[in-house]
Amino acid sequence: MSKLRVESFTISLDGFGAGPDQDLNNPLGVGGTSLHGWAIPTKTFQKHLFGNDVGATGIDEDFAQRGFQNMGAWIMGRNMFGPVRGPWPDESWRGWWGENPVYHVPVFVLTNHARPPLVMEGGTTFHFVTEGPMVALERARAAAGGKDVRVGGGVNTIQQYLRLRLIDEMHIAISPVLLGAGERLFEGINLPALGYACTRHESSPLATHVVLTRQ
Repeated sequence: MSKLRVESFTISLDGFGAGPDQDLNNPLGVGGTSLHGWAIPTKTFQKHLFGNDVGATGIDEDFAQRGFQNMGAWIMGRNMFGPVRGPWPDESWRGWWGENPVYHVPVFVLTNHARPPLVMEGGTTFHFVTEGPMVALERARAAAGGKDVRVGGGVNTIQQYLRLRLIDEMHIAISPVLLGAGERLFEGINLPALGYACTRHESSPLATHVVLTRQ
């Protein structure tokens, strides 16, 4: 069976995976962009975010690249898709990424408010799932065709799948910054009790990379 994976999810030294007060000008919350100093320069992120053919290599690139390997579908929370809250006022919001998002596979968005599928360029279609995380995972696995499914975030979405013991593997990057407030990834989560252990750790000048695996 395909794996459910978290990849390239970055937290601060004080444990926050996003800053507070997400809005149109702060998609990762206030201060949240500072978490990704390790990722943005990599060849993988330069290619997927900006269409560039150059970028940094090394440990950070190795971990960035693995996040797109054997990936057949994504799952994300409503907040990761955009800043709109409550019922959709219309269908004008189409994500942070422009008309050709970085995913290029089906993406399943957890939400309490229904919306028709949103077909984008490059093979990305956003499907809005109102029936909860289990249904989203079933649909994502079916769409992935045997490949893995990536939980992109945010914090609350990852926590839901952790508590259900459904995430097989997580790559967490720990960035040497302090946010002071926001959403703590492991708040109220007992990882050993849920069966997770650290199976790999490596450091670069910009981040410490750890892999947590469900035993």
